[in-house]
Amino acid sequence: MIKQWLYILLFISQYLFSQVSENLLNASWQFKQKGTSKYYSASVPGTVHTDLLNNQLIKDPFLEDNEKSVQWIESEDWEYVGVFNCDKITLQRKHIELNFEGIDTYAKVFLNNQLILECNNMFRSWNVDIKSYLTLGSNTLRIEFESVVKKGKAEVAKLNYTLPGDEKVFTRKAQYQYGWDWGARLVTCGIYKPITISYWDDVKIKSMHYEIVSLTDSLAKVNIISLIKSDTITDAEINIVLNESKINAISKRETRKIHLKKGINIDTFLCTIQQPKLWFCNGLGDPNLYDCNVEISQNEKYVEHKLFNIGLRKIELIRDKDFFGETFYFKINGLPVFIKGSNYIPQDNFISRTQKNEYFTQTYMAKQANINMLRVWGGGLYADDAFYKYCDLNGILVWQDFMFACAMYPGDSTFLNSVKQEAEQQVMRMRNHPSLALWCGNNEVDEGWHNWGWQKQYNYSKTDSAKIWNDYQKLFHNILPDAVKTYDSKTAYVSSSPMIGWGKKESLLRGDSHYWGVWWGMELFEVYEKKVGRFMSEYGFQGMPSYFTLKHYGDSLNLNSAYIKAHQKHPTGYQTIQTYMERDYIIPKDFFKYVYASQLLQRDGMQIAIEAHRRNKPYCMGTLYWQWNDCWPVTSWSAVDYDNRPKALYYATKKLYANFYISVTKVKDQYQIYVISDSLKSVNANLEIKLKNTKGEILLTKTKPITVKENSSEIVEYFSEEELKSFHKNEIYLSCNLILNKQTIAHKNYFFVKPKELVLHKPHVNITQTNDVIKIKSDVFIKDLYLYNDKEELQISNNYFDIEPNETIEVTTRLGMELSKQIQFISLYDINH
Repeated sequence: MIKQWLYILLFISQYLFSQVSENLLNASWQFKQKGTSKYYSASVPGTVHTDLLNNQLIKDPFLEDNEKSVQWIESEDWEYVGVFNCDKITLQRKHIELNFEGIDTYAKVFLNNQLILECNNMFRSWNVDIKSYLTLGSNTLRIEFESVVKKGKAEVAKLNYTLPGDEKVFTRKAQYQYGWDWGARLVTCGIYKPITISYWDDVKIKSMHYEIVSLTDSLAKVNIISLIKSDTITDAEINIVLNESKINAISKRETRKIHLKKGINIDTFLCTIQQPKLWFCNGLGDPNLYDCNVEISQNEKYVEHKLFNIGLRKIELIRDKDFFGETFYFKINGLPVFIKGSNYIPQDNFISRTQKNEYFTQTYMAKQANINMLRVWGGGLYADDAFYKYCDLNGILVWQDFMFACAMYPGDSTFLNSVKQEAEQQVMRMRNHPSLALWCGNNEVDEGWHNWGWQKQYNYSKTDSAKIWNDYQKLFHNILPDAVKTYDSKTAYVSSSPMIGWGKKESLLRGDSHYWGVWWGMELFEVYEKKVGRFMSEYGFQGMPSYFTLKHYGDSLNLNSAYIKAHQKHPTGYQTIQTYMERDYIIPKDFFKYVYASQLLQRDGMQIAIEAHRRNKPYCMGTLYWQWNDCWPVTSWSAVDYDNRPKALYYATKKLYANFYISVTKVKDQYQIYVISDSLKSVNANLEIKLKNTKGEILLTKTKPITVKENSSEIVEYFSEEELKSFHKNEIYLSCNLILNKQTIAHKNYFFVKPKELVLHKPHVNITQTNDVIKIKSDVFIKDLYLYNDKEELQISNNYFDIEPNETIEVTTRLGMELSKQIQFISLYDINH
């Protein structure tokens, strides 16, 4: 009986709705290696690597050093076959379309043994009308994938000069899959996003977007623009409902008749909103959203609807000439914003494995860390719709690179036309997201051409050099900005990040900067204090992932094991970490402690950089460290490792990016104490400064009332060397607190010597837990207390923190279990003794 009702409902729905979609996720899928006869079960979405792994045909490339054993896969061709049913009702529809959102990369698509589509771009969606190819009952979809590596190498051979970047530059494919200095080489293929079938008869909504016409505190005017395809000359009805997302109360409803001509129709409806609630980024205000539902009906029958969010905001990139050079900063709703964020890469080498909730996890963790911008880096992927949706909801601005990085690209008509279609589709897909703040043509391509010695390395003739640069200009000065101008004209575009390399003085005077003197140049962390540009969009230092992440993916936990070496992709990565660690820390012999120390080292470097950037506001108006996340378990520059375990840098980011911050820096014989505010309001507070020793004794105290101005960075107090001459610097530190209404809104401990020189005392620690609150108390000062248990990283609100003697620190946990008897800890004392 139930089955009969389900059949009746399905039958009726085919007539009630002129357009419906069916997901082919549940089709029966198989795959095989071309040239062989045996098929194996496959998953869609998926990749050939994950399907081989699921069938136990390869070892997990993330485990141990198995990556090298799967390299053969990239040079083979593969075939996928899916079988689905088509009923009589479906075949009666006028249009039946097959929609591919993600095919990676070179593929021929056959339906019932007839070629219907050839694909050559991973970043494009593809659509084909399949009505004439379908049969009643069973239908077979076959997709033949050609090795992208072989295809790329064949393209290389066609040129009489070599392009930097090898074969990957000829393929519109995620470049990080070819390997990076934080990523494995796992060049895969497959159907990495769902395949759908959509049906429609006379009328179809092709796209829907909005444009903000004008915006004030009292009134917003918004154009809702519908692109409608009609097979006939006909009348239709559009119904637009607008409501506030948070309260689900209807703010606006409009119904009206429209006359459609045959072909493409553009309908524009001007919507006015009284007392609009504006969208702000994290830390500046609430990310208010409106739900917009646009329905189209024909002859009183529902045809189709589109649902999307509207965020009312104005985002401007300000690039004005000034005394120093040229500014580079963002205004949101007329307010200058200091950008605090990081660089985001794909969350997995096999992106089909990333679930929607994992995009939420990343963006929510970013919000909790006081981040207000993530840069989607150009060597990866245009992110999933879910990523941008959650950035909208969490108030995370998006700097969006087009997918080009660290190489030069061909300029033939086939390649350029493919990029043109890719760019138009991606701009149209993302333009409705209020989080979208900037389009950027590429990552480090301009810098690479002018500063990395490619002309000499590849021995280019003047003719070849001119041709390569001319192709660059076609891509990044014509095709990409034209796509932005045409489809998202109110969002700024820059051609490359950065425009000037870090080795040149001008890089710190105008535009955005990638500063890699620290790490690549082996400069001291303290150089960050001098190398401050207008907007620091890349800089970084490596730290190892959580010990528990490393334990999850291999057994040989020592720096000399093949496993640990395989999970470091920078050619001198561990050597570089060791060199910097020797400068600042006692080198632990124990691997667990070494992992801990490496994370502290990474945090220290980023703290010096970020503090320098924030102190120099408004000269510097943004800081995006490299990098936020990982795509596999690896020692890298990330703040959050592949298993979403936060590193010490993550917890430090929460403090470093808080709206109020205290920073101390030494200039000659004087310690300057800054108070930095990103708040929109001035506050009257007290600055409390105490000189303490590591036993917990207070040696000196200063308290000073100050006015903290809105959006400011100012020196508010000094501490001289003269005041310290009677103390041993390795036994003392400054404890600074900013107190507002008896609450500490910013805290800073400043140390006068390197961590390895600090005299610390063995702590006696008391840890208790009540419900989800863990309380920690110590008899002496503790530096960098790290809490964990035998089996897992603790999911807690704070870690790697200092504790003052007899002070009780509270952290919260989401585990909901009794942990107090299991919790263990180490601190810097355990490294120094």
